[in-house]
Amino acid sequence: MAGHGQGRGRRRGRAAAGALAVLLCATACSAPAAAPDATTGEVQQVLDRRAAAVLKHDASGYLAALDPAASALRVSQGAEFTNLAQVPLASWAYRVTGVDHKGPQATAQVELRYRIQGYDTAPVTAARTLTLGRRGGTWYVTGDLPARGAAQPLWQQGPVTVVRGARSLILGVGQDTAKLRGIAAAEDAAVPAVSAAWPGVWARRVVVLVPASLDGMAALLGAPAASYRGIAAVTTGEVGGAGAAPADRVIVNPDAYAVLGDLGRRVVLAHETTHVATRAHTSPATPLWLSEGYADWIGYLDTGRTAPQAAPELLKAVRAGDLPADLPSDADFGFDGGADRLAKAYESGWLACRVIAANWGEAALARFYTEVGDQPHREGALEKAMNDQLGLNPREFTTRWREYVRSQLA
Repeated sequence: MAGHGQGRGRRRGRAAAGALAVLLCATACSAPAAAPDATTGEVQQVLDRRAAAVLKHDASGYLAALDPAASALRVSQGAEFTNLAQVPLASWAYRVTGVDHKGPQATAQVELRYRIQGYDTAPVTAARTLTLGRRGGTWYVTGDLPARGAAQPLWQQGPVTVVRGARSLILGVGQDTAKLRGIAAAEDAAVPAVSAAWPGVWARRVVVLVPASLDGMAALLGAPAASYRGIAAVTTGEVGGAGAAPADRVIVNPDAYAVLGDLGRRVVLAHETTHVATRAHTSPATPLWLSEGYADWIGYLDTGRTAPQAAPELLKAVRAGDLPADLPSDADFGFDGGADRLAKAYESGWLACRVIAANWGEAALARFYTEVGDQPHREGALEKAMNDQLGLNPREFTTRWREYVRSQLA
């Protein structure tokens, strides 16, 4: 997201065939930090003690970092500490990336990094902006907010209810336990379904966040609520093909998820879980038609849905004589193009993956996905993977895809 540097991200949404899903992926890059000074080191020590208190469940130690005169902050931070208490943390650490100080006042840019026990092999990162004041030779925190454009953590929205599934951890705010257990059961079914289709190595465990409302979901994403109205779930994570994949979160929009039937919920969670599973092989080289189409392809496996049932918007277009000329562009997956355009983009990507599986096999589809995502940049990635795995160039593949769409929907 946004931090001490410039973030760049991609947002994706779908509204088709009773299943609504979106992938929100972002890669962050930080500007080089200035050489640390004495103040930076002192602030880091304050936050190190605060982090240790979180892991020890030491409320007094946590509050000791706060300005004794900041009564409102102490109340809000005490509530946040209580809300966080049920979350099973494996690690919690702060890294000061920059400090601007003048006399006894300072503003620090801080990166919070934490992992959930048993689920995260790499940390979630969150950019924070802290204000501090100096009293008696000691720095105290006087304010703690998300950095500009950064998301709000779940535990700032209220007490967190934790439900443990066999393969999932559900963290909810403002939700009854029975509903969270239902989501855990659905996610527990999605994990093995995705693992059966995706041959790559992944954690095979998923953390799902369920806020109280659409507004809560938007706050978790650091985005306007209007962007996600009608979207049942999103997946957050960082793309990039090398190294350990950062921790992902599936975030459920309780309003939209509630109106889905059993099939829709199944497809949504399998779709989002596919994004978690394929994260290490999803990169800026991966076009959205492939990442979203592959997630839908796995989502619809073994559901019995036919092409006309699962691609209603594309069906209408084809039967009206409007067969698409090309595979959808990344821009076609934007929220501002209208629901019909967005649905057709998802349906087109799904059928592109479906035609690969039907003609070259499911294993070849997975190899194709992996090879594209493992390329360092977009240019030439599709061409190489299509030639290696399918024996076609992009123009030839587009022709095959168009013929398949016509045969399935005309």
